[in-house]
Amino acid sequence: MATLTRNTVGTVTLLGDERRPGGVTFAFTERSGGVSRGPWTSLNLGDSCGDDPACVQENRRLALAALSPSARLDLLVNPIQVHGDTVVSVTSADSTSVAAAQAAARVGADAVVVGVPGVPVLLCYADCVPVVIVADGGFAVVHSGWKGTYARISAKSANVLASVAGASPSTMRAYIGPHILGSEYTVSDDLAARFSEAFGPLAVVGERNVDLGACIAATLVEAGLDPANICDPQLSCFSNPERFFSYRASGGTCGRHGALAIMEG
Repeated sequence: MATLTRNTVGTVTLLGDERRPGGVTFAFTERSGGVSRGPWTSLNLGDSCGDDPACVQENRRLALAALSPSARLDLLVNPIQVHGDTVVSVTSADSTSVAAAQAAARVGADAVVVGVPGVPVLLCYADCVPVVIVADGGFAVVHSGWKGTYARISAKSANVLASVAGASPSTMRAYIGPHILGSEYTVSDDLAARFSEAFGPLAVVGERNVDLGACIAATLVEAGLDPANICDPQLSCFSNPERFFSYRASGGTCGRHGALAIMEG
């Protein structure tokens, strides 16, 4: 099973797979190495949490530069995340197609699938689950909170990636980034029951703690991925506030760490 390697490039600390499977460079960012201050200190990549937009823009520039020398900020596809199951696809790198994908993502989406080189993607998190799926010929970046997990957005993204890249899910690799773990994520009795019914006993830890990572992994296996190709190092953002942002741990005001990816040309 693949593991995530921690690496600092310039001021930015990244977690990724140095083997670059499928020619894809991806990373989950940590919160250090940026220019934001206050509750957004310091590498806040989210543009809807109250931070200075100029700081967010500079943080994104720093993160993309650390990810890959070929990653251009003007080509970045960055959705407004709405806790749904909409997937935006990028199947051409020409300027018109990229602009259309950027516009569609800003209407509202929680996953982006890319099947061409040179187009970077960023999604942001502060307890929800980041998922990167890679294949020969493409990748998907997914934001999966409880609503997206319940809607099986990761499995849907894997199916879209299979179509875009012409790849079998059995050959894909999936990486689950830092998120609130099952032992930390207490929900209502009703929501715990819904997850237990939808995903089985693996979904609920104790009486009413939902393990989103386990549910996501199960749906990816259902979609055809090999369990051995699903990497979840069980990194908690809630228990590591010095490394990651956590909405619950911060009391509701905080920045966002990110999942970034690009397929190299």
